[in-house]
Amino acid sequence: MRHLSAALLCAAALALGGCATAVPPVEVTRFHAAAPAGWAPGTRYTVDTAPLGDAAAMVGASQPSLEWSSYRTAVEQQLQRQGLVAAPDGARAPLKVRIGFDRIDRESGARRSPVSVGVGGSTGGYRSGVGLGIGINLGGGPRKVQDLQLAVRIDDSASGQALWEGRALAAVPVKAPASQPSLAAAKLAEALFKDFPGESGRTISVK
Repeated sequence: MRHLSAALLCAAALALGGCATAVPPVEVTRFHAAAPAGWAPGTRYTVDTAPLGDAAAMVGASQPSLEWSSYRTAVEQQLQRQGLVAAPDGARAPLKVRIGFDRIDRESGARRSPVSVGVGGSTGGYRSGVGLGIGINLGGGPRKVQDLQLAVRIDDSASGQALWEGRALAAVPVKAPASQPSLAAAKLAEALFKDFPGESGRTISVK
């Protein structure tokens, strides 16, 4: 009975905003032409300040939003864990990193739009329910959730060719701590770069 009571209390907390330790699973897909064997530790990269495929993330004509900056910080932390090094401002680097994010409100149970991801224009669409619409509704109508998406593309700076690209998605209750930009960015980036470069074309769920 004690175990049952604890489970019910946690379920109620989830419905109201999430257990403190609850972290939504992240759905991750990566694509790459080949493993980036040439990215030796110390390889430099630059970050494109124009958000990848997300004009809405721009403030004015050229200034990224604060939320985009949170995602950039989280992605750079993961890149540096792979041994890559940020090039000094204005310096050239063999790798160019492009970062984008999206945040879409919807009701729990509603289906999201399909997402496509692929390197060099070879796209692969996927749609699944992993980690999406999960929750316990104790009344009061549909729960509001947010679909959070992080997109990262690493290009060869000289040719502009995409070398590696990935998407990380998660669905979280609107008022859950995990929906906060800094926490969401850190979780999605960590999942996206788990076991980098990852198996090309495969979608996995990372908890």
